Amino acid sequence: MLAIVLGFLGIHHFYLGSIGSGVICIVLNCTLVGGSIIGLVEGIMLLIMSDEEFDARYNARAPKTVEFIFMKPS
Repeated sequence: MLAIVLGFLGIHHFYLGSIGSGVICIVLNCTLVGGSIIGLVEGIMLLIMSDEEFDARYNARAPKTVEFIFMKPS
């Protein structure tokens, strides 16, 4: 829900531990009009993600500094 409501500020990235991605979202929002679209798309992707996939991507390891939801996990 953070990504949908406050995605334009990158709050969901800060919450998930990906500080660099949060800063990138803030900069995009300040410079581009469409910066808030990224947060909305990522919020929807997080909502449709299965619990197992979410646990594997965010709970079982430390997130990278720059990591967006739409990126494939490495």
